[in-house]
Amino acid sequence: MNTKEIIELENKFGAKNYKPLDVVLEKGKGIWVWDVEGNKYMDCLAAYSAVNQGHCHPKIIKKMKEQLDKLCITSRAFRNDQLSLFYKDICNLTHSHMVLPMNSGAEAVETVIKAVRKWGYTTKNIDEGKAEIIVCENNFHGRTLTIIGFSTEEQYKEGFGPFTPGFKAIPFGDARALENAITKNTVAFLVEPIQGEAGVIVPPKGYLRAVRDICTKNNVALVFDEIQTGLGRTGKLLAEEHEGIESDVTLIGKALSGGCYPVSAVLSNAEVLGVFLPGEHGSTFGGNPVACAVAREALKVLVDEGMIENAAKLGDYFQKKLKEISSPYVKEVRGKGLLIGVELKHDAGGARPFCETLMKKGLLCKETHEHVIRFAPPLVITKKDIDWALERIREVLIP
Repeated sequence: MNTKEIIELENKFGAKNYKPLDVVLEKGKGIWVWDVEGNKYMDCLAAYSAVNQGHCHPKIIKKMKEQLDKLCITSRAFRNDQLSLFYKDICNLTHSHMVLPMNSGAEAVETVIKAVRKWGYTTKNIDEGKAEIIVCENNFHGRTLTIIGFSTEEQYKEGFGPFTPGFKAIPFGDARALENAITKNTVAFLVEPIQGEAGVIVPPKGYLRAVRDICTKNNVALVFDEIQTGLGRTGKLLAEEHEGIESDVTLIGKALSGGCYPVSAVLSNAEVLGVFLPGEHGSTFGGNPVACAVAREALKVLVDEGMIENAAKLGDYFQKKLKEISSPYVKEVRGKGLLIGVELKHDAGGARPFCETLMKKGLLCKETHEHVIRFAPPLVITKKDIDWALERIREVLIP
């Protein structure tokens, strides 16, 4: 089937909850993908950072195939030989004390909401039903009912209420706002170190350290959602490392499997995750042998092949060169590592037409929040690849 036929079929039978670019991809390798007609594209979105290790990394695929031939799932009713090894690897790498594996990023967020609430009731002696979690305006933590209920994006919420109570939103990047919002019922502050879906919004320098200090002072659990910013994307294993701090709970997913399998995890100190007792939380697929084997290999190649260092070095280069482009359309270039946003002026006509034009030139990226083009290629990209991309970006941004 050709592109037109596949799109017509998708439009006929599929729900209309996405508006993808009209390219139908068939295969991928590294930073490159090919459509059903054989046209080649550079992937500068990396499945929203799920493919940090590059498409179809051979070592991850090999490990996955080996595990598929042995054992796929046991459920958590029984133990398997991969789960404890995954626990050990991820804890040693991230200095975590305890891990709870799930499947999707949203599941990890839902898990931490339950955990910090129970921690507040059992440890801080908050009155039952009064626990409150502080979040940030323009946050994006997933699509479940509870999560969209504390979003400040009205489109995410319209027609889906009623929503779960117990959340308070404050401005992102404002540490004083956090301090003022904390009450005796506050159990946690849930925040993205960099807001990806909001348009790659980087907080002021010192913000993460300030909120760490505030949470410590007030006995509030600091929860970093690093599902998109973690695992090398910003040039550090976790984005919190840029300010030399550690959260109480960290959420990871996406690149935890190199894009090969749905895997997420809640990383925590023993105090917060230790509140769960048998029967209080779980997932049939969470922590299954395939997920664990794939995640272990995905972490190994990320570190062994220098992808984190590459993201730091080439992210600086990519941003520097983007800022040198003199375009009447561009308002600002911002980001950290290989998570970069190019915000366009509001009279530029929106970011989508630019993404569509880049697609025709062989470069795939996606608009976010209407006026921002996000560039987030796999971390295996080279300087030569970036120069190739910059040539096409210049053609599109300079009329």
